[in-house]
Amino acid sequence: MNFKKILVSTDFSSCSDAALTMATALARDSGATLLIVHVEEIPLATGSAEFLYSVPEPNTQELKRMLADVKPRDPRVVCEHHLLAGDPAEAIIRTAEQEGVDIIVIGTHGRTGLTRLLMGSVAEAIVRRATCPVLTVKQPTPVAATA
Repeated sequence: MNFKKILVSTDFSSCSDAALTMATALARDSGATLLIVHVEEIPLATGSAEFLYSVPEPNTQELKRMLADVKPRDPRVVCEHHLLAGDPAEAIIRTAEQEGVDIIVIGTHGRTGLTRLLMGSVAEAIVRRATCPVLTVKQPTPVAATA
């Protein structure tokens, strides 16, 4: 396939790094522009504030800096950075449609069971609702060295 625009999402995890590697190869081979996006989730306050415990998120300026540091390893690949806000799946799908993206590349953590139920799956929601093809990339499992 010949792509013109490829969207790759990052949450700054090693799974996202694997997706970036794949998206970079696709962009390099097809001469496509790479849209590197991160979605800043807007916290929803529910219940009494005394029951809300969370890990503090980086502020928007810090997220912009972190996003700018996410770059394809091949310097020939043209890229743009987009910091989005809202529900990750919805923001990624909306941006893909607005930008006329040919394919979305997203890493998946491969969660199952209760963890998946509690955490949800952004990748699954994107696969189900995106109007363009979606390539999910699972981070390779490290192989144990044998003696």
